[in-house]
Amino acid sequence: MNNPFVTKGYAGPEYFCDRVKETEDLVKLLTNDNNMALISPRRLGKTDLINHVFCQPEIKRRYYTFIIDIYATNSLGDFVDVFGKAILDELKSFGRKTWQQFLSAVKSLQHQISFDINGNPVWGLGLGNTPNSAITLDEIFNYLKTADKPCLVAIDEFQQITHYGDKNVEAALRTHIQRCPNATFLFSGSKRHMMSEIFLSPARPFYQSVITMGLSPISEDKYTAFAIQQFAKNGKSLDEAVVSDVYARFSGVTSCLQRVMNVLFLNTDKGGRCTVDMVDQAVGYLLDLYSEHYEMLFSQMPERQRLVFSAIAREGRVQSITGGAFVKKYQLWSASSVMSAVKALLDKDFITQEGSTYLVYDQFFALWLLRQEN
Repeated sequence: MNNPFVTKGYAGPEYFCDRVKETEDLVKLLTNDNNMALISPRRLGKTDLINHVFCQPEIKRRYYTFIIDIYATNSLGDFVDVFGKAILDELKSFGRKTWQQFLSAVKSLQHQISFDINGNPVWGLGLGNTPNSAITLDEIFNYLKTADKPCLVAIDEFQQITHYGDKNVEAALRTHIQRCPNATFLFSGSKRHMMSEIFLSPARPFYQSVITMGLSPISEDKYTAFAIQQFAKNGKSLDEAVVSDVYARFSGVTSCLQRVMNVLFLNTDKGGRCTVDMVDQAVGYLLDLYSEHYEMLFSQMPERQRLVFSAIAREGRVQSITGGAFVKKYQLWSASSVMSAVKALLDKDFITQEGSTYLVYDQFFALWLLRQEN
């Protein structure tokens, strides 16, 4: 590995920081047949944690594990497509007999499966192309029921199902899951209020069907020790003050820490020392790389959304989003206009909500905007 500060997914336990207790808790609960919901803001490393959990020896040797990311899905048909493809892709590594069992189960899609030059199956649907999603979903769950090993299924960004136009998706999934004792499910999501509504509202099908678990930022002490160790293993040294500075700037958000530390690592020569005066340059370098992308996103926002977004970025964290003081300070018209803009920005993931507090989701975007205005 050229750079130990990985910014594109799970690279193995050597490059994974802490989460010891969370890993132990998830392994213990999942292997004792508890369906789970993992709820936290995006960019704190939920998906990497799930990958790490699924790589633990007691899971790896006993279970088939499937991770399904439904963030880009808009319908039950999309969900079924992503679900089926994830299962097939995972089973390929176990050999022909294993993946053939799955293909035999999904009879409704036999003509949609092709084979590459090596004789390996290729899922040939794509979003929006599942011919009869309800039947195919039945077949997928029938496979999970009869698989020759128990299955662990993680569904990432699960709150996305609330945007589907299909009727009774939650109820259908809940029924399938109840009737599938051979599979245990881990639902993860980043929109806390939506995930809470799905699993904690008495009116919803998934009410009291899971054990919920939150995820907080990795502690500064743990991340500091991790970062210093990674530098040392590669013949470089790192001042503690560097990590403290970066951690404070980005509130301990894992993906932001990793991106800045990645640049600091590449800017530190073998045998050299990374010092706190290098942080501004590293952050500026990243903002320059992202500048064109952020400029396009910002210019495409309708004017009122742009002004509200800018106000939230300047404020950092906003509690009384429609309060008179905030509206007056940034000259934002009426409270109802602000709320309308906020809802649109939330839907597009430009901002996020933590309880009653609103903040810009991508902290680099906020920093870029503040740099433009100064």
